[in-house]
Amino acid sequence: MTIAEALERARAAELDLAEISPQAKPPVVKIVDWGKYKYEQTKLLQKSKGHQRQIEVKQIRLGLKTDVHDIDVKQRAAERFLKAGNKVKVNVRFRGREITHPELGREVINKFYERLAEVADRDSEPSMTGRELSMTLSRRKDAKD
Repeated sequence: MTIAEALERARAAELDLAEISPQAKPPVVKIVDWGKYKYEQTKLLQKSKGHQRQIEVKQIRLGLKTDVHDIDVKQRAAERFLKAGNKVKVNVRFRGREITHPELGREVINKFYERLAEVADRDSEPSMTGRELSMTLSRRKDAKD
């Protein structure tokens, strides 16, 4: 059918002519109530967004002088974050002259990962960014709750 005929039919029905597939040969159009169509599309989009879950990245900050008890507390927090389905970014902050010993920071961050090894997988290896050494962890697929 020609475009003129399609427009005439749409006017007769007091509706709009919407192009559905412009790349097709010939182009595909549909006679619809445009306002109602847009309303339904936004409702479908809102409904699909409602079922999605955003993964948050929680941060755990450590230092070279962080005590064992404090690390235990931070480990439990990291486990709680991972079980909730979030990712955990572990940061070791170097203060003052500590920056001259990055191997100590790697040791701290690796020990922290070893404590979480049964519930966490490394997403990234430890890397330096300015005065901070960081690593990202996510929940293991085979981890038990």
